[in-house]
Amino acid sequence: MDRVYRPQRHVYDLTRKYYLLGRDRLIADLALQPGSTLIEVGCGTGRNLIAIARRYPEARLYGLDASQAMLETARAKVREAGLEDRILLRHGLAEELSASAFGVESFDHVLFSYSLSMVPDWQGALFAAIEALSGNGRWHVVDFADLKGLGFLARRALMAWLKLFHVSPRVEFLAALEGFSAGMGELTLLKGRYAFIFRSAPKAFGKFVS
Repeated sequence: MDRVYRPQRHVYDLTRKYYLLGRDRLIADLALQPGSTLIEVGCGTGRNLIAIARRYPEARLYGLDASQAMLETARAKVREAGLEDRILLRHGLAEELSASAFGVESFDHVLFSYSLSMVPDWQGALFAAIEALSGNGRWHVVDFADLKGLGFLARRALMAWLKLFHVSPRVEFLAALEGFSAGMGELTLLKGRYAFIFRSAPKAFGKFVS
């Protein structure tokens, strides 16, 4: 991860805003209550956490990332934003997420923003996050969808480009989400099935794990 992102981290936020779509929409819909806790798994440069901290000033925020290089950038950005007392960052693998490592019993919200498509053991990462949730916790995902609405050539070109960055859209995960009953959460597909946004219902995670 460090080999991939050490040279990219300085321009990551500037370039990703053009194709990591749906992130700000997800943040706006989080509706975090005062005092609630949220962890972003694969927090990267801290871009999302800083935006969340500004939108929800009474939330307690945490970030986990497998890349030390990205965390160096994230810590610098958090410090520059004056949010060191609001955002706690840790190094670690997504599938090894533990609430106790952050000094809390559980999280009220877990966020994956274009990270499940980069984690080899994405199922393990999701299960670890679900286990770290509180009883009424929610998990939120924004990521690449199956791209089927883009047309064959555009889809093929984008898939080849994403592969260069070790990104693999989790089409089987999206299929599972589309098969969920309405009471399991809210699924939104962006134009062309380019990306999806999912917000689970409270207590829905137990059904997913089983």
